[in-house]
Amino acid sequence: MRPTPMKRHLVKSALIAGAAFVALAACGTGSKDGANEALGTKAAVPAPVKPVQKPVRKQDQGLPGMPPLLDPKDVYAADRPNRLSPVVKDFPSRVYVPNTESDTVSVIDPTTYEIVETIHVGRQPQHVVPSWDLKTLWVNNNRGHTLTPIDPRTGKAGKPVDVHDPYNLYFTPDGKYAVVMASLDRELVFRDPHTMERVKTVPVSCYGVNHADFSLDGRYFIVSCEFSGELLKVDTERMTVIGQQKLPFDGAMPQDVKVSPEGKRFYVADMMADGMWVLDGDTFGRPTLLPTGKGTHGLYVSRDSREMYVSNRGEGTVSVFDFTQNRLTKKWQLPHGGSPDMGGVSADGKVLWLSGRYNSEVYAIDTRTGAQLARVKVGSGPHGLAVYPQPGRYSLGHTGIFR
Repeated sequence: MRPTPMKRHLVKSALIAGAAFVALAACGTGSKDGANEALGTKAAVPAPVKPVQKPVRKQDQGLPGMPPLLDPKDVYAADRPNRLSPVVKDFPSRVYVPNTESDTVSVIDPTTYEIVETIHVGRQPQHVVPSWDLKTLWVNNNRGHTLTPIDPRTGKAGKPVDVHDPYNLYFTPDGKYAVVMASLDRELVFRDPHTMERVKTVPVSCYGVNHADFSLDGRYFIVSCEFSGELLKVDTERMTVIGQQKLPFDGAMPQDVKVSPEGKRFYVADMMADGMWVLDGDTFGRPTLLPTGKGTHGLYVSRDSREMYVSNRGEGTVSVFDFTQNRLTKKWQLPHGGSPDMGGVSADGKVLWLSGRYNSEVYAIDTRTGAQLARVKVGSGPHGLAVYPQPGRYSLGHTGIFR
């Protein structure tokens, strides 16, 4: 249900006042017709793309300290099936599901589709995020203002760390910083990746910073701003916003972000535009919209780097995008519907795991056929689940972006 003009007026006032519920509704927390959609349909204000400052480059090399890519033409070359790092090869395979309204993490055994443990965490856990060094899973307790560490070897939670407004969490490709997406605070906060001590705070002028991905060379990253329908471009080394633009859609509500295998394009899911924005990250020019389905939300790359799975939360489907053909090739319908949101791909690449945000369940989907393999009942409001371990040498954060 779209909001009335009066609702849009109230939303506009709330944004100007910086009301706290804006961030708490981030990425769809709450009911389908609640604050999230009201904020999402705020009338777009025409605005030119701000000039992009070029990131500082040193002989056109990658970010200093970033491990060199295995294949300069494929950022996902380290993510091949079962290519587990020695750090994680002995970790038990599990699916960690943060339940935003239950304040718990459901731990699923992917071989039996059964919950083997329920971990109590802080208020409103949004995402389970693998650390850069792959040794820790961080639970982002958004309203509890803490990060709960989980040891993936034992599955046990450690002492929570105080971090204000940790809606989402990323790591710079050199492993030097954690980057907290502080949605309510309207900040990008660079922190020590181990202690989470604050190093630098970068205020932003957009509303609802939430998802991101890094360029091929690691020198910049693109950030989505959910509630103001904007994108940011951030210089990684300088920790500075170098570009900002408003998406050309009235009521745009950008979500997940992924870079293409060769690093030339960025894809940004938009749950109100019902598709993916496609843009050149280097030029940061005007993006184009590729419709995928109602409520486009999560983006996940296949283990062979050929396809990307796109969750359409508003219609209970998953679209399959072919990178080489540059088009959608398939659409899978969940039987009996559902609300597929965030997740990840199994280590062998055969199963796509997605949370059912409004159905208190998790879906396991066969990546070859699109058939539903299982539905697992979990807590209330399941969101950014992490499949772990996954292939890759290091993690850039979110529910698992590996290089």
